[in-house]
Amino acid sequence: MNAAAHSKTAPEDRIKLTHKLAYGAGAFVNNLLAAASGGMMIVLNLGLGMNPALVGLLGALPRLTDAFTDPLMGYISDNTRTRWGRRRPFIFAGAIAAGVSFALLWQLPESRSETFYFVYFLVGSIIFYMGYTIFATPWVALGYELTPDYHERTRLMGTQNFVGQLAYVVSPWFLWIMNSGKFFSDQVTGAAGLAVIVALVAMGLGILPAVVLRERMQTIAASEANKAKGFKENMTEFFRGFGVTLSSGPFLKLCLATFMVFNGFMLIVSFQFYVIIYYVCGGDQTAGAKYAGLAGTVGAVCTFAVVAFVTWLATKIGKRHAFFWSIGLSIVGYGLKWVCYNPSMPLLVILPAPLMAFGLGGLFTLVPSMIADVVDTDELKTHERREGMFGSIFWWMVKLGMAAALAGGGYLLNATGFDVDLGGIQADHTITLLRIFDAGIPMLTSAIAIWAVATFPITEAKALEVRQELERRRGRPDEVTA
Repeated sequence: MNAAAHSKTAPEDRIKLTHKLAYGAGAFVNNLLAAASGGMMIVLNLGLGMNPALVGLLGALPRLTDAFTDPLMGYISDNTRTRWGRRRPFIFAGAIAAGVSFALLWQLPESRSETFYFVYFLVGSIIFYMGYTIFATPWVALGYELTPDYHERTRLMGTQNFVGQLAYVVSPWFLWIMNSGKFFSDQVTGAAGLAVIVALVAMGLGILPAVVLRERMQTIAASEANKAKGFKENMTEFFRGFGVTLSSGPFLKLCLATFMVFNGFMLIVSFQFYVIIYYVCGGDQTAGAKYAGLAGTVGAVCTFAVVAFVTWLATKIGKRHAFFWSIGLSIVGYGLKWVCYNPSMPLLVILPAPLMAFGLGGLFTLVPSMIADVVDTDELKTHERREGMFGSIFWWMVKLGMAAALAGGGYLLNATGFDVDLGGIQADHTITLLRIFDAGIPMLTSAIAIWAVATFPITEAKALEVRQELERRRGRPDEVTA
């Protein structure tokens, strides 16, 4: 690699550590709400006896609204002009709305029908995810504009991913907290209490990016769209921007890769609990929750080292090649589940965790940094700054896949023949299918992700060339606005 292709970060392009940590606080909230909203839903099956297929639908149906609300929120954020910026007012309000609605979602009344719980949770989830979108979409977009430097973007995303992984240190223990009897009388009561705690943390930390950070591209974006628009013109611009964003080949490659890695994991996210409880621990829910929590915590702790390593590796061999190594190692980890999830030696459940950590740890360090490079390339072509639209469509695709994964997970669980009433005496073919799905599905989807990124075209040299051309066209370097 020549000197031009491996540039040093200028002092003015560096982000203060305190600002990286403030942005990382948003990642913690994002991960905490995602982990809690997905992981706690097992209570609907184990605590309330709801059919797993219905539980899967409750995870999927509310996310269908994201197909409209996410890109719309991205457009609104891109085109909002306030004295506080395009992103910060929404981040502040969204953190509070998401926290309050999540706490209320889990205050489930006692002794109601399965239909009542389904409708109650469906309506409440739609409201929660709307608040979540108001927070998350502008927060993601803000990260794309905090620095124009190729390497500093990776360091920023590495830091936010590092901080965000703290959520996954605690979230594997949610089932044990709700189920152990030490804190709450039963699972349903535990979910209600835990949701309030999660909500308070989300609101307290979620407002930090809005309070601490400033928007670098606010002035540039304002100069690109300096006239008021009516409803019809806004809708026309919204759909045009949506179409232009989806026409970006490099962006679609990143969306597909993330869809495969993340949603391959989400499709079987609850299967690990079932395999550990009903195969490794013979149906003992308390012991299974303990070992699952231990494996999850080990994986989360190892992710910190993974994020730091992948961040460093990307500055040496490039983001694309770092992606290959990271996702490849996670495939090995998923394969080890078949050997290490062993009833004779339950502690072996922790061994695959460090390698599996390379999957999500590398994914959410590298791909957001790569999307920031795509946003610059798009501006060069379209003369528009559309971080919100790119971020919203990216996460819409992720969440759409998550919805399909959560719905599919319920049907996959039914397909195994699992019956909660059988406890620890599940059929042999049920256990075998649970194990095959748990290990095999994420291995396959991760391999597809490597194929998708194989031809991603934006190298460090290309990113530097794009930045120089943008600054020449603007007539000045990027500036941080108050």
